[in-house]
Parts: sequence; C-alpha cells; structure tokens
Amino acid sequence: MSTEQNAPQGTVAEGFEPVRREFGAVAAAEGGDYAAQLVAYVDGERVVDLWTGPEITADSLTGVFSSTKGAAHLVVALLVQDGTLELDQRVSHYWPEFGVEGKQDITLRDVLSHRAGVVGADAGLLPEELADDRVIAERLASQAPYWRPGTAFGYHALVIGALTGEVVRRVTGRSIQELFEARVRSRHDLDFHLGLPEEHEPRFLTTLPMLPTLAQQAELDAEETGPLSLTGIAFNRNHPRMVDLAELPNLRVVRAKGPASFGGVASARGLAGMYAAAISELDGKAPLLKPDTAAAFAQIHSIGYDVVSRAHKAFGLGFQALCDIYPVLGAGAFGHGGAAGSQAFADPRTGLAYGYNRRRFAYPGGPAPENERLIRAVHAAATAAAR
Repeated sequence: MSTEQNAPQGTVAEGFEPVRREFGAVAAAEGGDYAAQLVAYVDGERVVDLWTGPEITADSLTGVFSSTKGAAHLVVALLVQDGTLELDQRVSHYWPEFGVEGKQDITLRDVLSHRAGVVGADAGLLPEELADDRVIAERLASQAPYWRPGTAFGYHALVIGALTGEVVRRVTGRSIQELFEARVRSRHDLDFHLGLPEEHEPRFLTTLPMLPTLAQQAELDAEETGPLSLTGIAFNRNHPRMVDLAELPNLRVVRAKGPASFGGVASARGLAGMYAAAISELDGKAPLLKPDTAAAFAQIHSIGYDVVSRAHKAFGLGFQALCDIYPVLGAGAFGHGGAAGSQAFADPRTGLAYGYNRRRFAYPGGPAPENERLIRAVHAAATAAAR
C-alpha cells in the first residue's frame, strides 16, 4: 500500500493533528490491507474522526466482539442507577432456576466481576446456540461453576452478557438488546447495534482472519490450551462444531441476534459516541450515567491472575478497568476491548471518549497493540487542549 493510500481520511479538531499523524504511522507500519477507524470525543465534542484502508469508510460497520460487553453493561449500570437492580442481590433472587449446583449465593456483583465461575457449558454450544442469549442462559442455569464462586476470577468471554441479560429480562421483561436500543442507541442515533437490522447489512465488512508471521504462529501454538481447559471451555472450544473466533460476527445469525457478550456490530463513531453519551452531555442530552454510578462500575473488583486468560487482568463491573491496561488514562476509566482489536472507553476525569475499530483480526488477539500509541496520542492532545 502506498503512503498516499495510508493517509487517513476524515477530520481532526485543532490541536489533534498529531493524532492524524500517529494514525497514519500505524497504517504505514501495518501495510497490506489494514483498514481501521479512529474516533474520539472530549466533553461531548467529536475531536477525531478518521479512517483508512481499502473498502472502509466512516460509515462502515464491523463486528466488535467483546467491545459489545460495554454496551450490555451500560444497560445494567442504568438499571442499577434506577434502583431496578441491586448489585449485591443474589442472582437466584431474580432467576430462581440459577440457584442450583452451588450457585445459590452468587450475586450480580460476582457475575459482573467475572467471579461466578460459570464460564461455559460442559458439552459446549453450537454456534447458533451461542448467538442466542436465552439459549445460553437456559443451559447455564443448571451448570455447576468451574471454581468456587468468589475464590478466583476468570474471563466469562462468551457468556457474561447472557447471564446478566437473563437477570435483566427477569426483572424488566425486556432483553438487554431491547433496552440498549431504547435507552442508548436510538437516543443518540449511534452506529452501535446489538442486533443488526437487515437494511444495514450492505455497510457490514466481514472480519478478516489473523495473518501471523511464522514466529508469531509459533508463539500462538506454544500458548494453545486444550479444549477441556478453563480457557477452552470459556471460548467454547469444547464443542466440536465451534467455528474460529474470528468467524463469529461473519455469521448472519450472530449479527441479527447481537449476543450481549460478543455479537455487537459498530463503527468507531458508534463506539466512541456511546462512551461520550455515558459521561458527557451529547446532542443536548444529559449524560447517561451519574458520576457515582460511573465510578462504581469502573472501580476495580478483580485484579491479578485471570484463571481463564492465564494472564494479568483487571475488571470493574462488566467493564475492563482501562487505567490498568493504559496507565496514561485517569483512575476510573472504564470500557471494553474486543478480540479482533477494537477498543472503546470513557475517561471521566478528562472527559475523553475513545473508539477504535479494525477489520483484520490483530495479533495476538484482544485489543490491538496499536491502541497503546493511539491512546497516548489522543490523550496528549486532549490534555494539551485543556491547558
């Protein structure tokens, strides 16, 4: 790809020109068919709106994998803020069928902080079952946890949204997807969908598989876990018909149903806009979250060794504690990244909201490494502008 083709398209506010240059440098270093979007808001004002690469435009939509968890748990935060849900109430109070096999004392807070131990099903799930949160919830209601709840934490990668979603449904009579549409997406006309309408299908770009080098593939092979390990179960590799993770958003059934753990479809505008709406006045509307609610959900609840990811992690309630991943951010920054490379968050202390989206699955999986340098560039520009 030529330097001209690498040049980002779009706009930046005055003082954010270094972000454009950094995004261009990332594109040049990635080369090939790198296609990505980068958007940022400060205090509800869009200050970065960039995209680069073949086929992609500002309006393109891609699967955002676990960045979906941020949308789902913004809904939960709103319900807690309303007084509809209580964090320290037992899940079985809302969902009686769940209170078996040692799960009777698990609280909503335990689930949101990845401490419940219910990371998957013994027999696994078909891809079309994974797409349906109601089916996942029904299967997990009778499932024994994989560790004693509360004694450890591990990433509930493909099921946390189904667990919290069933609580939401039992209390409100509506799904997380329906409430996200009503209370968040349509309120600000956000390009972030938990259930992509058919009419938006032409804007969707399929996720492209990772292209690791030989050395990178060797590292991935060395770290591979068995299908019956905690990691294997949490990522549904214990089911013989499980598709490659990168293929999940490419299945229409996943896009249509929008499972709350991983099935969201969005642009970077949608990702960043959602977090801007969460903490800032946007479109003349008050922030969705009160400061104390945002602080409660951002507060670190689980930090250290994640028994599923087998690595250091830090979680708040339904969100990742982003200041642990990106130390340049303020304490209390909250958001979520996705397997192919997306990242999105709000930093209430600086008023910054960030969304990044890429089409090709990044090595080694999870929020793409280039987020580190892009976030630093955005943060530096925002900080300088505030002086």
